[in-house]
Amino acid sequence: MSVANTSNHLRIMRDGGLVQSRKEGTQVIYSLSDDKVPLLLAGIRYVAERHLAEVERIVRENFNSRDKLTPVRRDELLGMVRSGEAMVIDVRPSSEYEAGHIEGAVNIPLESLTERLSKLPKDQEIVAYCRGPYCMMSFDAVEQLREHGYRARRLEDGFPEWKTDQLPLDQ
Repeated sequence: MSVANTSNHLRIMRDGGLVQSRKEGTQVIYSLSDDKVPLLLAGIRYVAERHLAEVERIVRENFNSRDKLTPVRRDELLGMVRSGEAMVIDVRPSSEYEAGHIEGAVNIPLESLTERLSKLPKDQEIVAYCRGPYCMMSFDAVEQLREHGYRARRLEDGFPEWKTDQLPLDQ
């Protein structure tokens, strides 16, 4: 999307109370206005997935077909981390990671994953997450990891849902 189009969408979302903004020099920084906004989005996504044939087709063709392994649920990930079975990687850009991330997650932005593969453990499953259930970065990370012989899956959703459920965070 163009900057103008994105700015227009963000203004509409701000006017609707979904995001808030602040000025930093010449930039306008947007953030969610409430920690419950991801719940609202999840509800809308649920309705869309159940009732819109086009959304169902897109999900089937672009997401389900990319990863036949069952994604890791949030409660499952907590147990895996506590028992030492899994390493969690946040594949979002560093600025997003620094704003908040899953407790204990290591930031490996997708574009630097290949160069950091040798530092990842082969004896643990690696669980990648990003911005939500339809964020392609975690799909791409898992695909790269598997191509290099790692056991890898993705979190079923992403950081916004984790935060909304008030699960352990580092901020």
